[in-house]
Amino acid sequence: MTDAREELAAGIQQQMIRFIADVILFNHSVSAKLGLGASDSQFMTLLQTHGPLSPRQLAEFSGLTSGTVTGVIDRLEAHGFVTRAADPSDRRKVVVTPSLEAIQETFMPLYAEQGARMQSVLASRTDDELRTILAFLSDSLAAD
Repeated sequence: MTDAREELAAGIQQQMIRFIADVILFNHSVSAKLGLGASDSQFMTLLQTHGPLSPRQLAEFSGLTSGTVTGVIDRLEAHGFVTRAADPSDRRKVVVTPSLEAIQETFMPLYAEQGARMQSVLASRTDDELRTILAFLSDSLAAD
């Protein structure tokens, strides 16, 4: 690898670390405004991304214990952010579903400014640059 390429790769890694840290801190701030813990808002992200999930799936995605997952679900349910119901395919299981109304009325306004800033950055890129960014992020996530 050439020195210039190594510098570019190091620069990308450093900016990604900073980007991730900024996102985490922002999410912590949103959680605090809503009276939630950091894991609580991350569960909302998991549910928005994957759709309704069982507590076991939430534990697998988050790496948290079943007891901790139950506590997070309890808090989210108490705030009206999720519902817990019997799984239609197996009534012995429970499915946690995000409240679309709560997402639109509570979460989306708190993320609106961040979303607008991201749209502004993306609007300044060419289609080829956007394809490269998408490929990079997709490859990064596929590595999980």
